[in-house]
Amino acid sequence: MLWLKTIHILFVISWFAGLFYLPRILINLALDTHPEVQSRLLLMARKLYRFMTILAVPAIACGLWLWLGYGISGSWLHLKLILVLLTIGYHHACGSLLNKFEQGSNKRSALWLRWFNEVPVIILFIILILVIFKPALA
Repeated sequence: MLWLKTIHILFVISWFAGLFYLPRILINLALDTHPEVQSRLLLMARKLYRFMTILAVPAIACGLWLWLGYGISGSWLHLKLILVLLTIGYHHACGSLLNKFEQGSNKRSALWLRWFNEVPVIILFIILILVIFKPALA
């Protein structure tokens, strides 16, 4: 089980690295209107999104395997699973924003995207607290 935990953590870290970086690319897309820059940033963003999706699959699969191996118990774990679902939703929201940029229909400001960029940091911080301390929640 320790090898599985190691692999899970590796893929989660890699997935979150993409979740931290893709919104930064989107912020730059919102700020820079030069066609050459836009083209390059869209290419980078699309490749990163595909790679993030590939990383998310084993992260989630290993997490499910661990969940089933250790048992489905503890209120902290239920909250963590909700946060994992929120992370998956955030991942898809990043893809939706990227599609809007590709279609030229983005309505989000760079300031909104900066706030949006903070969401995975908050989610990850709460998940880490839950996993390390395993608090008994009411």
